[in-house]
This record gives sequence, C-alpha cells and structure tokens, in this order.
Amino acid sequence: MSRLPQTAAGDSAEALLRQSFRQDGYVRVVNKARRKEMGRKYRKGYEVRLVVKTPPELTQVRQLLRQIGFKPGKPFEKHRRIVQPIYGKAAVEWFLSASRE
Repeated sequence: MSRLPQTAAGDSAEALLRQSFRQDGYVRVVNKARRKEMGRKYRKGYEVRLVVKTPPELTQVRQLLRQIGFKPGKPFEKHRRIVQPIYGKAAVEWFLSASRE
C-alpha cells in the first residue's frame, strides 16, 4: 500500500512531494571548503533524495516531480528501499523551503 495518498481533487503535486520529503527525504549539499580545496576533483553536488518502499510509490513520485518541473534522476536501491534522487541547487532549495512551511 502506498504511503502517499492518491492524488485527489485539492491535492497538489507540491503538497504530495512535501509530504514525501518530510516522511523520509533528505538532502546532500556541497561542502564549499572541500570544493575550494580540491577543485574539479570534488564531484559532489546538490541533491535531494526521496525514499520510498515500493515501485508503485516510486512511479507516483516520479510523475509528481515531472508535473512540477523537476527532472528525476536514476533511482537506486539502498537498504531495501528505493531512493529517487533529484539533482541541483534549485531542487534542494525548493524542498528545504517546502519543509519549513
């Protein structure tokens, strides 16, 4: 059973993604000092990770991300869960600001 509610009248894609992020999402940000020290060798960037349990949840999250204009990265498995990455500083800022609302 999906932890995300089915899209219903009045539920926006943004609200459903915020809920998913609050449940099991997290961000990875650039370590500016390390980037300055290592230059181009430091390859870590800004990334949001939404964690889901089932393939149907993953499908729903990917559809919602596209609806609001984000390009989902390639999902991967981690500790028996599925992680959906979204890359970029704009995505990190949007999800962090959404989590404060």
